[in-house]
This record gives sequence, structure tokens and C-alpha cells, in this order.
Amino acid sequence: MIRGSTLILAGADFQRLQEHLFPGDGLEAAAVLVCSRVTNGGVKLLVRELVTVPHEECERSSRHLTWPGEYIDMAIDIADQDDLSLVFIHSHPNGYPEFSNLDNESDGEIIPPVFASRRKSHAGVTVHGSAIMMPSGAIRARLYGGDGRASPDTVDLVAVYGNDASFFWGDQPLTADRPLAFSSQMTAELGNLSAAIIGVSGTGSIVAEQLMRMGLGQLILIDSDRVEEKNLNRILNATPDHARDAVLKVEAFTEAASIIRPDMDVIAVPREIGCRAAVEAIAQADLIFSCVDSEEGRHVADRVAQAFLQPLFDVGVTIPVRKPGGVTKIASIAGRIDYVYPGSPTLFDRGVYSASGLRAEELRKHDTRAYEQQVEEGYMPGANEEAPSVICVNMHGASAAVLEAVARLYRYRADSNEGFNRTEFDLVVGEHMKEPIQDLEARNLVRLGSGMLKPLLGLPSLEDDA
Repeated sequence: MIRGSTLILAGADFQRLQEHLFPGDGLEAAAVLVCSRVTNGGVKLLVRELVTVPHEECERSSRHLTWPGEYIDMAIDIADQDDLSLVFIHSHPNGYPEFSNLDNESDGEIIPPVFASRRKSHAGVTVHGSAIMMPSGAIRARLYGGDGRASPDTVDLVAVYGNDASFFWGDQPLTADRPLAFSSQMTAELGNLSAAIIGVSGTGSIVAEQLMRMGLGQLILIDSDRVEEKNLNRILNATPDHARDAVLKVEAFTEAASIIRPDMDVIAVPREIGCRAAVEAIAQADLIFSCVDSEEGRHVADRVAQAFLQPLFDVGVTIPVRKPGGVTKIASIAGRIDYVYPGSPTLFDRGVYSASGLRAEELRKHDTRAYEQQVEEGYMPGANEEAPSVICVNMHGASAAVLEAVARLYRYRADSNEGFNRTEFDLVVGEHMKEPIQDLEARNLVRLGSGMLKPLLGLPSLEDDA
């Protein structure tokens, strides 16, 4: 499932854009979206920078807008160095949901010079476009290719990711309304979306199963491991034959999906998360589910979600123990689901992993005694067993992660989603907790919307892997 075109905005940029385009005076206003590009059959435009045109420097009415060419030149200068795409957007305060004849004429004057200004040294094809925003915030966009004089193509999906997700489909009426959660309308929309699942083992295989049966159009599976006999009691769809033949976990799921959902597109990537092929595959997805137990896996997922403006759902399950009087007892059966949207505090900011943890994990690759020490200290009951019986706990955590995604896309909660950026549960004491995480500082591991900018994800090792 390769979508023709997608335009993505971080929630904070969307809010700033809407406030600028609708200042409350009922007159049109304008801005320029400076976007990085991701291409793989289709094209994704990631809004990297927002250039607002001051209201006082424009000639504005409720149906017409003229703005100074210097702001076009400013946007071209910003885009030039990294060969970025430009989308010129203005408001329709009168609520007209289509491009007008005046809009067409304006594009005819602006778009060709923008293509002409592109440096000859830039390789490949580029696109530029225009867009309109309704008072509701709904956006319709279109893209021009070639020299800009050809008829434009409507952008298939404009996506906004903040505390809530908003989708504006190019082939549907322009509205900010969302389908009802768990309805047939939700299922139909999910059929047009893609999710990357990093780690297809005890938790990830359950997330994949749920998304498959809920109607996702495409699943991108990232895991380099093979099925072993010890996995059979906690990886869905894994069989003794898979274990005997050491079948890749991603292939085991793909085989099952071909029977259960033959209409669904499954992309199996039998690679570790820290390689370029895995990153490039994840970049094509609309949503990311991180179902790993490694610091490196979460670190890369953090960077991918920032670079490609993707919502990230990270799930972790632990069963720490204590040994009063030398008797091993369960301290807690704990799970954590973090929702990270572009511009919000990352998993690193939230302390899910750390720089010291990354270094220690690298050391453990060469020193298994460090891991054995964690087991001895009560890190996880059964961690030294071949097949710990934890599938029911994994299912609880996986379901919570998928439900979090449904809440963000389809808003079924009575309270605002803003208070649920982290949710936790402890089955020993029967508690469910939430954290808004507003007090944490959000630090950029990579620039938001940087896309394929070199070095990829700011990691030179990924360029060496090209």
C-alpha cells in the first residue's frame, strides 16, 4: 500500500498556523510550509519550518489575498540548501472548501518561478504545492511536479499529530470531524493507514495481531530474530514447525496474515532496528509501535519519530521481584505505555532509556555477566528461564498500547488526551495511573521533520550502512 502523497504537520505547527491564518478579522491570510521530502513510489512532505506572512504587509479581503514576493524569496532561500519543497497555504474564512479560480491564477504566477529557482546541482525530481485551510482547521492541499505548469494532484492525506491526531483526506468532504471509535467508519479509515511495529515477539506479535484484525491497510514488521521453541508460549501464530525450521519471526507473522487478512499488505524487514534498511522502512509508516526491550531500539524509534513526524507508541512490561527472607515474591506486574507526538518530550526525555543505559547495553553485547547480574538482583522472574509464562501480561500491555492509538485517532475518552501521555498499570495492587508529562522539557535528538537529511537521524553509522 503506497499512498500517492501525504503532507504531515506537528501539532504545535498546526496550532500556530491556524492562529495566524484565522486572526479573527474574517480576512484571508497566508503562510509558507517548508517541507522535507520522503519518496518511495509516493511522496511524503514533512513540514520542517513555517514562514508566516505578516497580515499588515498583505492586501486582504474575505475572498482575496495579495502578499509581497519577498516572502516567497525568503522561503526559496530557506529551501534551497537542502532542496526542500514549498507549500503555499492561505485561509478561506468564508468556508469555501475548494480551490477557487483566483487560487488557480495565483498558483500559475507563483509555482513556475519556484521550480525555476531550483539549483541545477540538486538531483532527482521535486514537488511544490499550495493549500487552503478552513475555519475548522481542515486542510486541502495539492502538488505540482515538473515545471509547475501541469495540472496539480490533490494530496491524498494531510495528517496532523499532536495530543490528538487529525486526518484530512483528499477524496472526502473537507471537515475536521473524526469517525466514531470502533465503528465501521473507523475500520474503513484504518484500511488506508500503515503502522510499523518494531519487535514482533511477546508484545509486538500481539500488537500486530490486533492491528491486523482491526483493519490496518499495511503493517511494516521490524525484527531480525528467529522463532525458537522457548518462544512458542508467548508469540502469537508461532508453531513448532516455525521453531524447528528457525523461521524468522516476521515471516511467521506474514504467513499467518496471508491466511487471516489476505487483503492486507505486510512488509517483513528481518533486520535490526539500528540499520538503515529498517529506518527507511519505518519512515514509510503513518504510526510507530515500539515493542522492544532494548535501549538502542527505543533510541532509534525516538529519532525516527522526530525526523519523520510520526506518532510513537512505546510499550514496556516488567515483573520485578523481591526476596524477603530468601523467598522470591512478585513485587509488581507493571506496564507502561508512552505516547510521543512530534515536539513532545521523547522517550529519552521521559527517562525510559538513558545515555548510561545505552552504553551499558553496548557493553552487555560483549559481557553477558552484566545481564546475569541483573537476573540475580531480581530484575525479572523467569528471565533465566527458557519460556517464562507471561503472555497474559504481554496481552494486557499490548492492548493498552493499541487502545492508546485508538484514543488519539478517534478520541473516545471523556477527559482530554493531554493527560494521558503516559499511562501505567500495576496488576499486583490493581492500579492504573496516568501522567500528562507537561513539566518535562522536550529536547530534540534530531531536527523535527528532517527526514532523509544526512547523516540519517543524525547517526553517521547509518550513512556507513547505506
